[in-house]
Amino acid sequence: MTETTTPRVAIVTGGSGGIGRAVATRLAADGLHVLVHYSGGKDRADEVVEEITAAGGVASTAQADVADEIEVAAMFDAVEQRYGGLDVVVHTAGIMPLSPFLELKLDDLDRIHRTNIRGTFVVGQEGLRRMRAGGALINTSTSVTKLQQVGYSAYVASKGAVEAITLMLAREMRGRDITVNTVAPGPTDTPLFTDGKSQELIDRIAAQSPMERIGRPGDIAEVVAFLAGPGRWLNGQIIYANGGVI
Repeated sequence: MTETTTPRVAIVTGGSGGIGRAVATRLAADGLHVLVHYSGGKDRADEVVEEITAAGGVASTAQADVADEIEVAAMFDAVEQRYGGLDVVVHTAGIMPLSPFLELKLDDLDRIHRTNIRGTFVVGQEGLRRMRAGGALINTSTSVTKLQQVGYSAYVASKGAVEAITLMLAREMRGRDITVNTVAPGPTDTPLFTDGKSQELIDRIAAQSPMERIGRPGDIAEVVAFLAGPGRWLNGQIIYANGGVI
């Protein structure tokens, strides 16, 4: 008699591009059924699903404002209805307006707070309420919380909040066999990082790493895949995935 196993299921927020896309395809390659979340990039999310299904995986899309608890609840309802449960939440969705502190528009600060902090709470609450034993919540921060580069004050403040709750959430999951970790990428070749930067500046940033390059989305996806799968003894940790910049 052949033993059947229930496929593990993941939601990847911000899965329509950049690091989120790499994470979604990597988890699908590991056999997870993946819901690819998007906010406004439906065409890009559809492309991710096409890529996954062409490789023999299972995936679909859902739209939601990550800071809207009603829309997020509907997205989690959808993943349970389609795939029968939930095991992994990878929260990569976020925004990064940059500005010197003294020139920062408070409306931009409010937008960053809403998406990056409130969104992390909304997605995390819904995910942890529904997640099966053996599950993993993986949030994203940034290595800039340690690098302390100028112009990133509002963004770093929002990601510092994400880091601050990581161990606390892991401890609150005591007895449920659920891990909570945060991955903090360094400079990575995505539009979020490269847009508005000259090639000369990108090359200068790349030279700071002992690896003499900036990260690739796949580099970050490998770390996430480990935390989502075999890395069960890593819990409550901030993992700075940056090639040795710090």
